Amino acid sequence: MSAIADSSNSDTTNDKVTAYHPALAVGLDVGATKIAGGVVGFPAATIHHRRVIPTAAWRDANAVLDDCLVLANELLSMAKARATGANHPVSVCIAVPENVDLEGRVTSTNTLAWRGLPLQEMFDRIAPAVVESDVRAAALAESLWGAGRGCRLFVYLTVGSGISHTLMIDGVAYRGATGNAITSASSPLSTVCTECGLRLEPVLDLIAGGLALPRRYNALGTQAVDSARDVLALAAAGDPAAVDVVRSAGEALGVTAGFLVNVLDPEILVVGGGLGLAGGLYWESFLASTRCHIWSDVNRDLPIVPAALGVDAGLIGAAATAWHRFASPHLPPSDRGFATNAL
Repeated sequence: MSAIADSSNSDTTNDKVTAYHPALAVGLDVGATKIAGGVVGFPAATIHHRRVIPTAAWRDANAVLDDCLVLANELLSMAKARATGANHPVSVCIAVPENVDLEGRVTSTNTLAWRGLPLQEMFDRIAPAVVESDVRAAALAESLWGAGRGCRLFVYLTVGSGISHTLMIDGVAYRGATGNAITSASSPLSTVCTECGLRLEPVLDLIAGGLALPRRYNALGTQAVDSARDVLALAAAGDPAAVDVVRSAGEALGVTAGFLVNVLDPEILVVGGGLGLAGGLYWESFLASTRCHIWSDVNRDLPIVPAALGVDAGLIGAAATAWHRFASPHLPPSDRGFATNAL
C-alpha cells in the first residue's frame, strides 16, 4: 500500500477536500502500454490495492475493453469488501488516453478505437461510473494532493506514449467547448523552410512521445530497441544516436511547453507521465528549451516541476474523479471539479 498524506499546509482546495465524507473509489488509468488500476480511499487519497496489466493496444479494441471491465470488477470487489457501510460509497472512473466530451463520450481514436462505444453505461452496470480523459484525471490529483496544490492556475503536461495537457483553474480542469482543450501534440506544426523551400510538417507526438523514441532510434539502424526506456538508458551511457534522439525530443517538447506558457500564463507547469518523469537528458533538454521559448522574461523563470504523485497521478486522479462525482453530489459543480468551463 502507499498513501498520499496531507501536508500541514492549509489552503482553499484542501479545505474543500475535507468536506467530503469518507469514500472508496476505483480508478483505471488506461494507457497505450499498460492499464493501472487501484482502490483509493478518500479524502486522504490512500491507495489500498493496486493492479497493473499490459494494454496490448494492438489487439481488437473490444479485447482491451474486456480487460478493463474484468479489472474494474476485481477492484470493486476489493473495495466493497473494505467498505464499512453507507458512509463509504464505492464508484469507478476509467481515464482514457483520448478526447472525452462534456458528457463522458470518447471522441477520438488515437490509441483505442472506443469512439461511439457506450463506455459509461457499460461500467455503470457494475458501479456508478464516469469516463474522463487521462490528463484531466491526473491534473485533478496533482491539484488536490500534488505539485499543483494551492495554485489557482497551473498547466499539467503529461508525457507518456503520447503527449497532452490541461489547464487547471481553481481546482477545475478547463475543458473547452467540446472537451478537447487537452490537445497539444497530435497536429502537424506546418512550416516552410526559408532556406530550401521544403514544406515541413513535424508532429510532436512522433518526435517526443514514448512510442516515438524507439521508432526514431531504430530508424537510424544502429541496433534494435523495444522501448523509450531502452533509448534513455543508451543515451545515459553515451550512445551518440540515442543522445541525439533524446536531446531532440526534449527540445521539441520544450517548444510546445513554452507556447503553452506564452498563451496560458500559468503560475506553475507540472509535468507528469512516465517519460515526463524520466529525468536525465530528456528533462534537461526539455527544461532548457521550454525556458528558451517562453517569450516574456516575467514568465521565463516560472516553476517547472515533476508531478509530485509520480506515475500514480493518473490512477489516483481517476479514482478522485469518481469520488468527486458521486461522494458529495449536493456540492456545487465547481466544488466537484466538473464545471463545463472554468472561465
